[in-house]
Amino acid sequence: MLADALKLSGREILGFVTPDTDVGMNYCGKKVLGDDSIIEQYSADEIELVNGIGALPTKNLRWLLADKMRKQGYKFAIVIHPDAIITADVDLLEGTQIMAGVVIQSGTKIGQDTIINTGALIDHDCQIGNQCHIAPGVIFSGGINIGSNTHLGTGAIVIQNISIGENCVISAGSIVYKDISDGAKIIHGGNN
Repeated sequence: MLADALKLSGREILGFVTPDTDVGMNYCGKKVLGDDSIIEQYSADEIELVNGIGALPTKNLRWLLADKMRKQGYKFAIVIHPDAIITADVDLLEGTQIMAGVVIQSGTKIGQDTIINTGALIDHDCQIGNQCHIAPGVIFSGGINIGSNTHLGTGAIVIQNISIGENCVISAGSIVYKDISDGAKIIHGGNN
C-alpha cells in the first residue's frame, strides 16, 4: 500500500530493506537493497525513510525501528495516498501515513508515525497522538483527542468530543461514547 501511494504521488523509491528477503530480489517493482544496515550507506540528507512495518497492538517493532533511525539522524517521509482528502489546515507530523480513501477535516493534528488507514473518516478539530494506528473504516466525529500509542480497530466509531488515553486498544466495531483512560483495552464495548 505504501509503495502504491508513493508511486501514485510521483515519489521516487530507491529500494526496499528487509532482513527476510534476498538482496536484489524484485519487490513491488524495485530491488531489495539488504537489511537495515544498508541505510547507513546513504546520508540522512540524501534520503527519507518510509516505515513499512505493520502496527498491531502490543507489537513495538515499528516504533523501535523509527526511534533507532531517528537517533542516527534519518527522517521519515509523510506518505499521503493521492485518493485521500485532507483540508489545507491539517497538521501532519513526520512519518505520518495516510492511506487511500481517508478524509481528514480542518483543525486536525496527526502525530508522528501515526497510520490513518484505508477509508478512515476524521472530522474537524481532532488531535491524534504519536504512534497510533487508526485502522480501516474508523470514524471520528469532531473534537476527538487520542493519546499516543493507541490502536483503534477496524470500523470503530468515536462520538464527538471524546478523549481516549495513551496506550489504549479499542477493538474493531466498537462505539466509543464516553472518555477512555490510559491503558484501557476495550473489547466489543466492554473493559478488559
